[in-house]
Amino acid sequence: MVAIKLPDGSVMNMEGGVSGFDIAEKISPNLAKAALAITVNGTTQDLSTPVTTDATVTIITGKDAEGLKILRHSCSHVMAQAVKELWPDVQVTIGPAIENGFYYDFARKEPFTTEDFAKIEAKMHEIVKRDEKLERIIMPRNEAIKFFKDLGEHYKAEIIEDLPEGETISLYRQGSFTDLCRGPHVPSTGKIGDAFKLMKVAGAYWRGDSTKEMLQRIYATAWANKKDLDDYLKMMEEAAKRDHRKLGREMDLFHFEPDYAPGAVFWHDKGYKVYRKLIEYMRKRQENNGYIEISTPRVMDRCLWETSGHWEKYGAHNYSGQTEDKKWFCIKPMNCPGGLLVYKQGIKSYRDLPLRMAEFGKVNRYEASGSLMGLMRVREFTQDDAHIFCTPEQMEEECISTMKLIFDIYKDFGFKDVKIYLSTRPEKRIGSDEIWDISEKSLANALEKHGYAYEINEGEGAFYGPKLEFILRDAIGREWQCGTIQVDMNLPQRFDISYIGEDGEKHQPVMLHRALFGSIERFLGILIEHHAGKLPLWLSPEQVVVCPIVSDINDYAEDVAAKLRAAGLYAKTDLRNEKITYKIREHSVSKIPVIAVVGAKEKENGTVTVRRIGSDKQETMALEAFVAALTEEAKMPSQNR
Repeated sequence: MVAIKLPDGSVMNMEGGVSGFDIAEKISPNLAKAALAITVNGTTQDLSTPVTTDATVTIITGKDAEGLKILRHSCSHVMAQAVKELWPDVQVTIGPAIENGFYYDFARKEPFTTEDFAKIEAKMHEIVKRDEKLERIIMPRNEAIKFFKDLGEHYKAEIIEDLPEGETISLYRQGSFTDLCRGPHVPSTGKIGDAFKLMKVAGAYWRGDSTKEMLQRIYATAWANKKDLDDYLKMMEEAAKRDHRKLGREMDLFHFEPDYAPGAVFWHDKGYKVYRKLIEYMRKRQENNGYIEISTPRVMDRCLWETSGHWEKYGAHNYSGQTEDKKWFCIKPMNCPGGLLVYKQGIKSYRDLPLRMAEFGKVNRYEASGSLMGLMRVREFTQDDAHIFCTPEQMEEECISTMKLIFDIYKDFGFKDVKIYLSTRPEKRIGSDEIWDISEKSLANALEKHGYAYEINEGEGAFYGPKLEFILRDAIGREWQCGTIQVDMNLPQRFDISYIGEDGEKHQPVMLHRALFGSIERFLGILIEHHAGKLPLWLSPEQVVVCPIVSDINDYAEDVAAKLRAAGLYAKTDLRNEKITYKIREHSVSKIPVIAVVGAKEKENGTVTVRRIGSDKQETMALEAFVAALTEEAKMPSQNR
């Protein structure tokens, strides 16, 4: 007999070798029907895996995050099987679960198109209806290599060949299709259901290496039920309408030149106004919170990033070159070394700390061309960076004050749903375990003592220290990682910085790396999509357009616009000989927040008729009241704080 401890603390005594399905059936027939996998003492396994010793057990269903991931990965196998049944000459490579779905990379001479999707989906539904059992097979390494070579699956054989001798290889078989995989998987294809859809096809290099052959990647989404799928597809449809690249063109904010400057933004006048507004806003918030601002060179000696460890970690993503004097220089990929060099100027006392040093530093990183995506993923961007130098005793409080500032700022931009991840030590890192223990504990203490809920993101910290990641949820439910706080006790050591303590001796400060927006470009892209282009009045590059109904009123329209501009608002007139309905429609598409319509009646009474973007209602206001109301509304949120 084995003792099976359940999540509610209850214990069931069952025969040794009992499967996850048997345990689920014992608990409830409905649970057995919904079960996809099992967690045994913290390890996720196939539902059929026998439990041979006393264990803590959790039954995983599609309602669980882990269950949904398993369902998606199993669905990728079904897609691969469908493609193989339709086109037997295709070679399969890898197909992992990803956020919201999965993908699978195929080697095929003929290109896939979206016109193939209906055929593939129909075959997938057929495989699901067959309810084919997913069977785990263990095979010796060399036997597995031969197995896949005999099938003509050379990519699979190459993966196994890179594994060490003596490695045990696991395969999964469903019907006539066998795939290389660690698992776990759902018990049978019928468990996948019908809530999946193929989304797009793209190119992808084998193993992500641009020197290797190009494969064809089919992306798909999969969910536990049709409602979740429909909700996701509706969200994606809404996301397409809000795409910042589309709205950026319509609003004349920016453009890109892939041939001349891939991954770099060409700001137009209107877009640059918003860009500057974001910096102005952040500058005021930082000044009010005790920050000083610095600026460091964009091109510096590569040795700085070798000292910091960034070169070893990210050297392939840096822009660098050698000058005539044989020195290697680097366009800075991050601001940290520059901030450290500024700190080193002059002797610092404990009385000078905490020293909060901000920089709007433009940085460059070579991202793969296939990963570039408008403002969201660029090669040149501006970080709203800061480095806080403090004593170990001040570290926790500085983390707390920075978190409060982050939440306050996000509220100003309409983001109230914010999630926190604590990202812990990665496998490849610098510094001792003792330093990492102290750093991770300080962040956890700061969160717990002040009641902040958080999730652990295992192994995703920076190579020099753990970090907090702040995830925003936008108006249509998507999540975006923006701000970060990173505790660093390693770079201060590498750059040999210090302060004089109360005891008159030298001590090493703690360095907090902090970004609030993350990058100006990306945050602006998120804002555009969050507000569907209808930016708040204070942030909008064009706040008011005054439209006369007939040309006889042009002089009054100019007078209204002049009064608005005198009050500090961005205001213009539209004096074109067009119908007023045409003007209103055009300016609504351009996302101008306020349209002031004036005619003979408005001129006679000294009023304006006001229309707001997204509303069919209109309001007539006295001109002075209109100017005063908009002036108040257009104040920057941080102006009085």
